[in-house]
Amino acid sequence: MTETTYDILVAGGAGVDTIVRVPELRVPPGDSVFVPPVHDYVAHTGNGVARGCRALGLATKFIDFLGDDIQGREILSAYAADGLDFSHVVSPHGTPRGINLVDAQGRRFSFYDGRHPADLRLPRDFYLPYLERARFVHLSITGVTKDMYADIHRLGVPSSTDLHDWDGVNPHHRAYALASDYVFLSAAAIHDRLDEVLCSVLDEGRARLVVATDGAAGCHVLQRGDAKVRHFPAVAPERPVVDSNGAGDAFVSAFLHALSEGRPVEECVLAGSVSGAFACTSAGTHTEFIDLPGLRAGCVRAAATG
Repeated sequence: MTETTYDILVAGGAGVDTIVRVPELRVPPGDSVFVPPVHDYVAHTGNGVARGCRALGLATKFIDFLGDDIQGREILSAYAADGLDFSHVVSPHGTPRGINLVDAQGRRFSFYDGRHPADLRLPRDFYLPYLERARFVHLSITGVTKDMYADIHRLGVPSSTDLHDWDGVNPHHRAYALASDYVFLSAAAIHDRLDEVLCSVLDEGRARLVVATDGAAGCHVLQRGDAKVRHFPAVAPERPVVDSNGAGDAFVSAFLHALSEGRPVEECVLAGSVSGAFACTSAGTHTEFIDLPGLRAGCVRAAATG
């Protein structure tokens, strides 16, 4: 029997988010406030990229630690229901959780519990058989994936990572930035040093390209060999914005899908922007994923109006 070859292996980043909808992202006076019903969602960054890639038709494998707990069982049930190929190692520390405050404009602030110890790693004999069958690998920065890079580079598998709101300094994020071929991050914490940080990733690491997403301001892209950072405008959502949770993961999954098709950077950015805008129009974290026909049509419309 021929072993499965994966278009993409996503490593790390499964968990559960609790979404609390609030009037604004600040603590109000007093000691309590009424909010709309609070809901839990299967979520976190690896989950979003893996399910987003699968929705776009990529043969996707997802691996991580999970706790033997209610949250872990909720995740396994969700993946079984939607057919995501997922394997895990049981963690005695439980399943990671996040508490996300979401305001009336869909902006969010996340409290991530980061319960995995700093030295916890996915075992090599667990991840290696999947890595050896992968055409591409995306690593979440949860720490459990950090030791995979030696094998990734030895095997010559191209890789990507998402640094989220990296400040350009934190050494944990930098290790991922310098070891990956495609680097994504949020511009939120580096606006005054954007060019400096993006250039440092290329100058000091192996990256072919780095993308800093910037919400409604679009994104900033620096490709190896480029003289300067390029700015791309955002794509306007086609439905009302209700929740920005998962928009960055949606951007990454669609960008990587376009990349897998050999599309130029401009088309990869457009695909990511359409997918990210789509994600902002569904409530909760990773509750709705754009499919390939929807992405293709959205890119055509966005190009026509851009």
